[in-house]
Amino acid sequence: MPPDQIDRLVDKVVERLQRAEREPETRAPAYLRSGAPGIFDDLDQAVAAANRAFEIWKETKIEVRAKCIAAVRKACLDRVEEIARRSAEETGLGRAADKIVKNKNAIEKTPGLEILDTVAFSGDDGLTLHERAPFGTLLSITPSTNPTETVINNAICMIAGGNAVVFNVHPGAKQISRSVVGWINEAIVASGGPTDLVACIAEPTIESAQALMKHPGIQVVVVTGGGAVVKQAMGCGKRAICAGPGNPPVVVDETADLAQAGRDVVLGAGMDNNIICIVEKELFAVRSIADALKREMLRNGAVEIDGAGLSRLEKTVVTRDGHVNRDFIGKDARKIAEAAGIRVEGDPRILLAEVDSSHPFVQLELLMPVLPMVRVQDVHVAIREAVRAEHGFFHTAVMHSKSIDNLHEMARAVNTSLFVKNAPSYAGLGVGGEGYTAWTIAGSSGDGLTTARTFTRERRCTLKDKFRIV
Repeated sequence: MPPDQIDRLVDKVVERLQRAEREPETRAPAYLRSGAPGIFDDLDQAVAAANRAFEIWKETKIEVRAKCIAAVRKACLDRVEEIARRSAEETGLGRAADKIVKNKNAIEKTPGLEILDTVAFSGDDGLTLHERAPFGTLLSITPSTNPTETVINNAICMIAGGNAVVFNVHPGAKQISRSVVGWINEAIVASGGPTDLVACIAEPTIESAQALMKHPGIQVVVVTGGGAVVKQAMGCGKRAICAGPGNPPVVVDETADLAQAGRDVVLGAGMDNNIICIVEKELFAVRSIADALKREMLRNGAVEIDGAGLSRLEKTVVTRDGHVNRDFIGKDARKIAEAAGIRVEGDPRILLAEVDSSHPFVQLELLMPVLPMVRVQDVHVAIREAVRAEHGFFHTAVMHSKSIDNLHEMARAVNTSLFVKNAPSYAGLGVGGEGYTAWTIAGSSGDGLTTARTFTRERRCTLKDKFRIV
């Protein structure tokens, strides 16, 4: 071969090699080394990838979207026991068995496309349609208390609404959250959807959350967390859908079925060691039935702590400066009792402590299976104290009563997003109760139980004079 041909051949080979080296930087998303789809080291690349996926998703047929959402449900349901076990292990919060219930609820009862109704108005002047349109790419900040439930619930709602989403998950649950995001992406791609429709920051921090809130590629900020992050989101200059703290009271009056009330209060307050924002956090019982109610609770897995034990318990779970001792959030009742030097038998669901209405156990959201019980003179005092303890979060309240008048009074007074009557609190999320579920209950922003509708905007299309066809 002549030298000039050899030189040209070498030049072509070098050019191809150089182009191959450049292509990963310009075309391939920066995944973690694990290769899990949707997981990014760099937040700018995460947002860019989600925006690219959104452009494809908004042109994707409804039939394909439905298949993708069904595949997401199946992928998560097939792994629900692993999800629950790993979530409990990584966070150190709650009970794996209860997390199976919670995650199945998120998988099976989160509404999808079916909740996006089209509204039509027709008359002498023609036809007007209202339809639900996506925002674009959303940011979802999730907690350690319900990490996988929130990822699954929000992902289904948000993509059903036609959006893409970037998750900044809680650092204390990043491993299992990343796995769930990866499985969701695999299910979407296998069903004909775009990759990276659901993205996640590999190493989430407070700083990454703040940067994403302000990122120009994010249209809406969705927060499921504490008061501090909600405050930041509400002031970020974008539409913010925020689920903040709760301190749900439960009232039991003299007309209640005490056997049912005692069982249900223990079931609710003990669910996943009380880390769910909607479960019973403080109990107000009318004096005339308080002893009988307590007996029913003790039959159903509660252990009463009183006297010197109560004092030790308070010093254990409340710090000297009046805050919740985070070391005991979501821990088993037995472990909390042992840390306080209290001997208990078996595996109690909750520790029951009779206190006054101003006690820290009542006024703080403990997020642990320690339930304060307050005796009150009558139902009106109970409702008044319940409203005070709820702190205007407008989150959740529960009441056990057979009196329509008393139930009505309580419902009007608490003004919460969720009000559950004669059932454990979690019935309000569709566990043993009717209706769909939500794991972002946005009382702080006034959005209530979020669905795909929450993550859409309304569009109106009007045709003059035509298409009233009757």
